[in-house]
Amino acid sequence: MRKWVAVSLVAGSAMTAEAAPESSPDTVSPSGAVRQEEQSDSFQLALATSLRPVARPVSLQGIAVEQAAAEAGFDGWISGFKARATAQGINAEVLENAFAGVSYDAEVIRRDRNQSEFTKTIWDYLDSAASDLRVKNGKSALRDQQARLDQIEAEYGVEKEIVVAIWGLESSFGTFRGKMDVIRSLATLAFDGRRGAFFEGQLVAALKILQAGDVAARKMTGSWAGAMGHTQFIPTSYLDYAVDFTGDGKRDIWSDNPADALASTAAYLAQFGWVKGQPWGVEVTLPQGFDYTLADREIEKMPSEWASAGITGLDGNAVQDHGPASILLPAGSEGAAFMIFRNFAVLERYNTADAYVIGVGHLADRIKGGAPIQSSWPRGDRALSLSEREEMQERLTRAGFDTDGVDGKIGPKTIGAVRAYQVANGLTPDGYASLRLLQRLR
Repeated sequence: MRKWVAVSLVAGSAMTAEAAPESSPDTVSPSGAVRQEEQSDSFQLALATSLRPVARPVSLQGIAVEQAAAEAGFDGWISGFKARATAQGINAEVLENAFAGVSYDAEVIRRDRNQSEFTKTIWDYLDSAASDLRVKNGKSALRDQQARLDQIEAEYGVEKEIVVAIWGLESSFGTFRGKMDVIRSLATLAFDGRRGAFFEGQLVAALKILQAGDVAARKMTGSWAGAMGHTQFIPTSYLDYAVDFTGDGKRDIWSDNPADALASTAAYLAQFGWVKGQPWGVEVTLPQGFDYTLADREIEKMPSEWASAGITGLDGNAVQDHGPASILLPAGSEGAAFMIFRNFAVLERYNTADAYVIGVGHLADRIKGGAPIQSSWPRGDRALSLSEREEMQERLTRAGFDTDGVDGKIGPKTIGAVRAYQVANGLTPDGYASLRLLQRLR
């Protein structure tokens, strides 16, 4: 439910999206726009222990000087910001209470700048996102909240298993909601200036939440980047979509009672067109000789039409005609294939990472009693680092396959360039930006 700054992409079309932990507070959460959640350095977006990046060398003296300068200017920045917030309707009492005792937080800036350049592969992510333990915990959470979730499903038309799956991936069913002072974190990030306009907008939105009386300033806690509550809303999304499901006059997503947060998540998905009864996607079998250029989000057919082309469910039968669908190969021709429906795009409004959407959908299916993903993954592959993704874009462009810039993000333009290169060189045109492809380009 948030728009965040993209961090890095998994090789292929999926962005990194680590699930909230099941038994430890070390959290790496998704976003693509990616939500940057509280993370331990040893776990942050790392591919595996053996591939954990070494921290970038930094000068302790330089950090100390920079921090001292920042602290000296922070109070002055707050004074200027208060004037801008006042002009946007925030009253003096709210501003006084919100900024009482608030100081510059160097830890927030350290986390913001020290993002790992490595990502997880989709199969590593899904191993965590839909692990047996998370499925077990999800079933337990659904039972505990059954009556409330039935009411939410009836009100908003969003299946309770989807809501529970988002809850599980965002905060491990409410266990890790974030404990940092949101006003302090957002003020620090806005003052820092690297993405100042975005975070100042979030800070103003947070103040509007305080002014509405939904939560007290020091109880407005969340991740270091400002995502809040059981299902991790950023302030602007909260203002637009959060609901008071309990009827107590507050939209309380911070409470131990998850009702408002779960209902707000369903309300958000409903707002963006969730179709009850339509799957997010279905694992499918591709026929021998499949034309991999058809695995394109822009190409939609009814499942019965795909069946005529030999694409069936794992049982060998045509997938039910739930609506127009496209074929997604998140790990290329050697991984699982999915027929995805428009609810997939609705989940992307919550987080744009393919890995996250598949994680939510698959976890929901497992909580409902479905089977694990049956196809194998190319587990011998590893994800590309940021520098490798940039190198691939540079080499593709030099070879005449334009990626529309070099930013390390494997988006539609880069996937299209990869596919065009594969076609030109007699390779399987699955658009998968793999290490093997980079090595060939070299």
